[in-house]
Amino acid sequence: MRQLKKVLVTGGSGFLGAWIVRRLLAQHIAVRVFDIHARRDTVAAINGAPVADALDWQVGDISRADDVARAMDGCDGVIHLAGVLTPDCSARPVRGAEINLIGSLHVFDAAIAQGMAQIVYASSAGVFGPDDALHPAPATHYGAFKLAVEGSAQAYWRERGIASVGFRPFVVYGPGRESGASAGPSLACRAAARGEPFTIGITGACGLVYVDDVAQAFVQALLTPVQGAPVYNMVGVTATMDEVIAEIRRQAPAAQLRAQGKPLTIADGIAEDGLDAFLPGRQKTPLTQGIAATLRHYGAH
Repeated sequence: MRQLKKVLVTGGSGFLGAWIVRRLLAQHIAVRVFDIHARRDTVAAINGAPVADALDWQVGDISRADDVARAMDGCDGVIHLAGVLTPDCSARPVRGAEINLIGSLHVFDAAIAQGMAQIVYASSAGVFGPDDALHPAPATHYGAFKLAVEGSAQAYWRERGIASVGFRPFVVYGPGRESGASAGPSLACRAAARGEPFTIGITGACGLVYVDDVAQAFVQALLTPVQGAPVYNMVGVTATMDEVIAEIRRQAPAAQLRAQGKPLTIADGIAEDGLDAFLPGRQKTPLTQGIAATLRHYGAH
């Protein structure tokens, strides 16, 4: 187990970042958040306002090398989450590449300059296209940029000797997930808790991973010494949007929900090969419990 004193979380103001901050602080590891803005609402919703207000927080642009190097200074670990999601990458591909790909290269370079041994970063199941669950063939700019980061991580290991772990979560859901094309299951829970109607904007089946399971995996990976640049799929529980709606209605019978739209452009049947061996005893939250926790969160807020 690696011993770390201070970890940089890029993109730490977001949904997953807020939960990773929670996990790191529970391990008594100091945290620095690096993001494009200073808004702490999501971190406060998950961790409480006093925790969010007390965090070491640096504002900067992940696409600027100097900003990243300044944020990395004084840290001995990094979890790299900063990026923009599929709709933004599709609308502005060049800017999407500057943030998702070039920004990731800046993180690797700054980590090397800081003397770090390894990085944990967020890839995505979006590296897979709609037709092949075994071989990455992205159908979106977002997926293409994530796959390029994975290739660069391999090159950094071979050429510079810095190890990394990448995770490819499918749909991450839970308290705080309120943006992105696949936020529908979480937003449906929020609407049900508030007594509001809601339409999930996608249909079909996908893998649903509860957010704290993902956060636990990221932190466990950061504390586990690795060699190379492995990447692991995180699928969670596979369910259709109709099954998600049925479970929400079972727990909140008055929920007014439906689903319409196209399925995600990611193939069914993606496997979590090697993940349990790498992270023995990792947390796996059943869909019923994840939905219950999400409904409780929004009911309380």
